[in-house]
Amino acid sequence: MEKIYITTAIPYVNGKPHIGHAVDYCLADCYARYHRLKGDEVRFQAGTDEHGNKIAQKAKELDLPVQDYVNENANKFRDFIKKLNVSYTDFVRTTDESHEKRVQEIWRRLSDHIYKAKYEGWYCTGCERYVTKKEFDETGGVCPDHQKPYEELQEENYYFRVSDFKDRIREAIVSNEMRILPEFRKKEILCLLEESPDVSISRPVSQLSWGVPVPDDPSQVMYVWLDALSNYITVIGFPDAKDFGEWWPANAQFVGKDILRFHAIIWPAMLIGLGLPLPQNLVSHGMVLCDGQKMSKSIGNVVDPIEVLESHGLDAFRYYFLRHIDTFADSDFTWDKYEEAYNNELANDLGNLVQRLATLADKNQIVISRDNNSRLSDEYIALMDGFEFSKAFDLVWNKIQELNKRIDEEKPWSLAKNGEIEKLKTCLHNLIDGLLTAVYELSPFIPDAAAKIIDIFSGKITTPKVPLFPKNHN
Repeated sequence: MEKIYITTAIPYVNGKPHIGHAVDYCLADCYARYHRLKGDEVRFQAGTDEHGNKIAQKAKELDLPVQDYVNENANKFRDFIKKLNVSYTDFVRTTDESHEKRVQEIWRRLSDHIYKAKYEGWYCTGCERYVTKKEFDETGGVCPDHQKPYEELQEENYYFRVSDFKDRIREAIVSNEMRILPEFRKKEILCLLEESPDVSISRPVSQLSWGVPVPDDPSQVMYVWLDALSNYITVIGFPDAKDFGEWWPANAQFVGKDILRFHAIIWPAMLIGLGLPLPQNLVSHGMVLCDGQKMSKSIGNVVDPIEVLESHGLDAFRYYFLRHIDTFADSDFTWDKYEEAYNNELANDLGNLVQRLATLADKNQIVISRDNNSRLSDEYIALMDGFEFSKAFDLVWNKIQELNKRIDEEKPWSLAKNGEIEKLKTCLHNLIDGLLTAVYELSPFIPDAAAKIIDIFSGKITTPKVPLFPKNHN
C-alpha cells in the first residue's frame, strides 16, 4: 500500500463554477478512486483561491464585505464539488488563518531569492499577471483570454528570482523527474522557461489591500500566485506537520492547460527554493469547447455545468466528461452529443444490459458474489497509471459492448425456455461475472452507478423497477 497525494487547481472565487472546474475535479477524483481500488491510502486536496483585486472589486460592486463575499462563493464551490461526488479529503481556503501564517513562513524561507524593484510595464487584471513586451506586441496590447487592453503600471514590488532555478527546473522536466503530461506540452514549457522573467510576488497596499501581508513590510501584500500555489503544501501542514514528508511530493497535480506555465515554472522554483522535492506528475487537461468554439460570455455559448448535471444526473455527467472529453486535448460539448451519449450508450449499452441480466438472474435465482470481481486488468492499470483516463474508459466500455453481443448470441432466455437449467446458470454466471468485473473498473468513473449495479447483483437479487438510466429523463 502506498500513500498517494493528489491536488486540483484552486478556483478563483469571483464567479460561479464552470465546466473547466468540473473536468479538473472529475479527473482528479477518478485517479483518487482508482488508487483506492488498488488499496492505496489517498489524500486529495481541493480548495478556493480568495485573494486579489478581482475579488475585492467584485465585492465592492455588490456592496458586500469582502470576507462575506468569499465565504458565500467558497460555499458555492463546496456545494458544486459535493454535487460531483468528488472524494476529496482536505479543503483549503487561502483566507484560512493557518494558510496565511504558513504562506508568510514560506516567504521568509524564500527570502534569499526575493528582491524589491520598481516595475514599469503592462499588466492584465484578468490574468492577474504582468506581461512581457514581447507578449504585448504579439497580442496587439489586448489579452487574448479576457479581450481587454493591458494596463500600464508603475509600481515598486517584491520579485521572486526565477532565474536562480531555471537550470534545475529544465533538468527536472527533461529527465521526467517532474513529468509534464501530455508529453507535447513539455517542449512548450521548456521554451517558456527560457524566456521566463523573474516574477512579481507582491503589490502595494495602495493598489491591493485584500491579500496576505508581506512579512516585515506593511506597505505590501502578497501577489496571488505565490499565495495560491502554496496551498498544495500548506493544506497538508508545511512546514510544521510531522507527517508532511509522508505525503509530499504529490503524485499528481491536475491543472488546466491555461495555468500549466505557472505550475511548471513558478511552482517548481518555489519548491526548489524551499528545499522540497518536485511533484511527480503535472497533468494538464485541455479545454471544453461548445460547438467547436471556446466558451465565452461575449459569444453567449457558455455551458452551465449545473444545468448539465440536472438534465440527466451525475452518472451521465461523469460519463460524458470522462469518456467523450479527451483527457489531454481540447474536446467539444454539444447538447445533441450529450443526449446521444446518454440514450445510445449509457442507457442502451449499460442500463439495458443490467436490466436484462438482473431480470434473468432474478427469475432463475442466480447470485454472484462481488468478491469474485475485485480485479483490474493489466491494460487498464497501464492506462490509468499513464493518466489516459478517456482511453481507459473506452477500454472498459468495449467490455460492456462485448457483453451485449454475448447475451444476444448465447440467448439465455432460450436456455430457460428449453429447461436447460445448468447451462442457463453457467451462462448467466459468466455474463454477470463479466459485467461486475467491468463495473469494478468503471467505479472510479461513475461510482454511483457502479455501486447500484453491485448492490443489484449482491445477495438476494431484485430486478430494478425503474431503469438505471431512464430515457426522456428530465
